[in-house]
Amino acid sequence: MSNKVIRIKYLCIGFLLFWGSLMPYVQSQEYKEVLGRTNNAITTAVPFLMIGPDSHTGGMGEVGVALLNDLNAQHWNPAKYVFSPNIGGISVSYSPWLFGLGLNDIYLAYLSGYYKITDMDAVSMSLRFFSMGDMELMDYEGRNPLGDNVMVSPHEFSIDAAYSRKFTKELSMSVAGRFIYSNLIGPGAGSSSTTEGIKPGMSGAADIGLFYKKNLNAERLYKSILSFGLNFSNIGAKISYSSSLERDFLPANFRIGTAYTMYIDKYNSFTFALDLNKLLVPTPPRYATDSFGVIIRDPQGNAIIEAGRDPYKSSVVGAIFTSWYDAPGGFNEEMSEFIINVGLEYAYNDLLYIRAGYFNEAQTKGDRKYLTAGVGIKYSVFALDASYIIPVNQNKNALENTLRFTLSFDIGAIGLAKESL
Repeated sequence: MSNKVIRIKYLCIGFLLFWGSLMPYVQSQEYKEVLGRTNNAITTAVPFLMIGPDSHTGGMGEVGVALLNDLNAQHWNPAKYVFSPNIGGISVSYSPWLFGLGLNDIYLAYLSGYYKITDMDAVSMSLRFFSMGDMELMDYEGRNPLGDNVMVSPHEFSIDAAYSRKFTKELSMSVAGRFIYSNLIGPGAGSSSTTEGIKPGMSGAADIGLFYKKNLNAERLYKSILSFGLNFSNIGAKISYSSSLERDFLPANFRIGTAYTMYIDKYNSFTFALDLNKLLVPTPPRYATDSFGVIIRDPQGNAIIEAGRDPYKSSVVGAIFTSWYDAPGGFNEEMSEFIINVGLEYAYNDLLYIRAGYFNEAQTKGDRKYLTAGVGIKYSVFALDASYIIPVNQNKNALENTLRFTLSFDIGAIGLAKESL
C-alpha cells in the first residue's frame, strides 16, 4: 500500500470520528432531548468567568482542557504549560459582546502569559475584564428610569496566578488562585436612595488541574500524541452585592477531556478533542405549587420544596459533592447538566490552522447549541487566531455572527530542553 493511500485512509478515519461524534447532538428542533422535564437552568454569580476567552479554542467548540501548546491554558488547564516547547508566551484576546445587536461597548478582554522556570515547572497569570457598557438604571419592571439620567458603567474583572509542576515525563499538576471583582452598578451611579446598600461583589477562588500526555507508536503515522486533562475551577467563597441579600455561588466547574493529535507526515496534522464540563453548584429545586401554579409556603414564609435540595442551605464544599445528585429530575436531569464540546483542528507545517467544533448544552439547561469555525496563522513567534459562531437553533447567542481575535507571542524555544512533539 502506497504512502499516499495510507494518508488518505487516516484522513477519512479522522473525519468520520469527528462528524460521528457530532451527529448525536446535531438534530432537528422538533427532537425533545429531555422528554417530560421542564426548563431548570443553573444560574450563578459572575458567569463571565465561564466564557471561553480565546479564539484558538473558540474555533474548536470551546474544547481546551487537553489541547497541546495552548497559550491560554490559564483558563482551561494551567497544568499544560510545563509541556510547552517554548520558555514562555503572552496572549491577548478580544471578544465583542452582542455586536450583532449594534452594541459596541460590551466586550470581554483577556490577557494571559506564562514562563517556564525550568523544564519541570512554570508560573502563569491572566487578567480578564468584562465591560457591560453604559446603561441607564431602570425600575424593577424595566420601564421607568431611577432618578434623573442615572447612567452607570457596570464591569467585572478577575486576576489570577498559577503554578504548574511536572511530576513525571507524562504527568503534571497545577494550582491557581483568583481574585474576583464584580461591580454591577459601576462608576456613574453615585450615592442615592436608588443604589443605597448596593456594593461591588468581591471573592476569591482556586483551581486545581491535571494533565497527561503520551507519545504513541502509531503504525504508518509520522507520530501521534494522546492527552488527557482535568480541571476544577472557581472553587471559592460565595459572593454578594449587599449585606441584606443572600450570597450567590461562584460558577465552580468540573471539566474533563481528551485530545488526540496525529501527524500524517512531517507537515500535516489533525487534532480531535472532546471536553465534558459540569457546574459544581446546586441545581434549583422543584417547589410545591397549588392548582393555580402559585408556590406553596410554610408558616414562616419559606417556599416548600417538592423535589431536590434547598440551595441556600448548601455550603461551597458541600455543593461540590451534592451537585452530582441533587437534581429534582433525578439521574437523567443530572446527566443533562453536562455540556459537551467537540473540536477538530488541521495544521500545516505549524503555519496555517483550520478549525471546527460543536458546543452542545441540554435544552432544559440553557439550550446553547452552535457550530464554530476558526483559522489561525503563525509566523515566527507571532500567531493570530480568529473564530466565528454559527447557531443551530433559534436561541440567540451573544457572540452570534461575531469574529473573535487572539494575538499571541511565543518567547524562544528552550534549547536542549525542547520536547520532541
